Amino acid sequence: MTDTVAPSVSSVLGQLTLEEKVGLLVHPMAIIFPGADFDAPSIVGPSIRELVQERHVRYMCLGAPTTPEQTAEIAGRVQELASGSPSGLPVVFSTDPRHSFLDVGGAAHSASGVSQWPEALGLGAIGDPELVRRYAEIVRDDYLAMGIRMALHPQVDLTTEPRWPRQAQSFGSDPALTSRLLTAYLAGLQGTDPGSYAVATTTKHFPGGGPQLRGDDPHFPYGREQVYPGGRFDDHLAPFRAAIEAGAAAIMPYYGMPVGLQLDGTAVEEVGFAFNRQIITGLLREKLGYDGVVLSDFGLVEDQEIFGKPLPARAWGVEHLSPADRVLRLFDAGIDQLGGVFCTDTVLDLVREGRLSEERIDQSARRVLALHEKLGAWKVPSLPAAPTESAPRDHILLGAATQARAVTVLSNDEVDGHPLLPLSRNARVHLVGISSDALPEHLTASIAEDADLAIMRVRAPFERRDDYALEGDMEHGSLEFDDALIAQIADLARLVPVVLSVTLSRPAILTPLLEHTAAIVGEFGATDAALLEALTGSISPDGRLPFDLPRSSRAVEASSPDVAGDIDPLFRRGWGLRLIRR
Repeated sequence: MTDTVAPSVSSVLGQLTLEEKVGLLVHPMAIIFPGADFDAPSIVGPSIRELVQERHVRYMCLGAPTTPEQTAEIAGRVQELASGSPSGLPVVFSTDPRHSFLDVGGAAHSASGVSQWPEALGLGAIGDPELVRRYAEIVRDDYLAMGIRMALHPQVDLTTEPRWPRQAQSFGSDPALTSRLLTAYLAGLQGTDPGSYAVATTTKHFPGGGPQLRGDDPHFPYGREQVYPGGRFDDHLAPFRAAIEAGAAAIMPYYGMPVGLQLDGTAVEEVGFAFNRQIITGLLREKLGYDGVVLSDFGLVEDQEIFGKPLPARAWGVEHLSPADRVLRLFDAGIDQLGGVFCTDTVLDLVREGRLSEERIDQSARRVLALHEKLGAWKVPSLPAAPTESAPRDHILLGAATQARAVTVLSNDEVDGHPLLPLSRNARVHLVGISSDALPEHLTASIAEDADLAIMRVRAPFERRDDYALEGDMEHGSLEFDDALIAQIADLARLVPVVLSVTLSRPAILTPLLEHTAAIVGEFGATDAALLEALTGSISPDGRLPFDLPRSSRAVEASSPDVAGDIDPLFRRGWGLRLIRR
């Protein structure tokens, strides 16, 4: 677009060919490494040149782990391709989170060249909206410097099923707190002007992805069922009401298939949420009044094979349909963009066969162009100077301090007449799973037999599964520590008081560890140095549990996946001891 005055959505829509409009309605993954040949097929399909210039694709999720400097260079090269297309519309790049620690199912990039923060659960443990807003502003500025204009986050699923693998990027199980933090998050990323977005957000996973049967994730066939035996559907919907009120640019439905759900006395069809007209059009569009972009989660149309492992299309309840019929069903449900696919030919064939109207294409293209308009993205942007290879020092320090603040003290027994935490100065410390390089000057590394105490770091338990692509990166199954680890801690405790730190990317059953430990803390993404800052009290560990920690597997199995706190937990949501300086 070469107009000196910004054109309207209607005028742009009227200038686009059918092929260009259809190109707006797919949102594929783009695995682009520095120096990539844009004419060569990519790992996930067509070349970048084909996507941009032939298929007219204008939204891409950048999936390769690259530095900010590399990402900006890649974005600039792709925009040069876009400028050579007849429409002249730039590409809007999206990304999964890039400022944390975990890579959960390929859904996050560990921080590289940006400040590093705890997972969203850690922000939920602190519970400070102003801190969340400041964090989102930092993310916004980093994304803008890289040429990224769309975030495939925040995730606001309530963590009511302790075994669900995707909890780390949620704020916790409290709908009210999640809604407050979400509102601050959107303000920081998007800005507060409803007519423009700094970075467009994608709030997910509508209408709440937490209550999975047995905690299994619907990326995989065995986890497709989402259930509400406690009747708490509205709890899970609450953050999305807040997102709509706050002006969320896009909303993403989850893969799950509701089982036994009724809305207003009517049974909801048991098909995946993105294929479900009652959920997308009836609830989200008509009842809740949302008219922004609805972007489907990725990989709903065709089966895939990734690095030799199968990944079936997450077309739960409509597995019997052909890929073309699945696409038709998604548009009929009310989806605007098809996530993770580049099937423009399929969409065009549906239109040419008279099965999908051009009016329906225009309806979604108009919403997508309205997003372009709010981003000010009518022309290929001139990117700012390439970001440096390291984040500003104040961002790094704030992220590290937040890691320490999110640490949650669960137990703190007395040793020699004083609570073990905060650690006393000049203590000799035996370290397990922690680098001695992280010790502050007043602590000395020691063997267990000569130490005053031991500090041990472990992760919350999970079962390793690796039959499907992406499955090996997720933390499924039991929350119980294995007998060998419990025995290791017990043996260490016979020599020295033990401080146990558990990475709570999901809840853990700590019951058998209490008798062997003098203190237990939970963290939600922290470096060794940040953890030790919290244990010494140099930075006060302010965290309070964002979810319940169950007493036993039996208690988990007896609970309702959609209900928070329906059992008597070992530690309840909101629990967190305060340290008293000596």
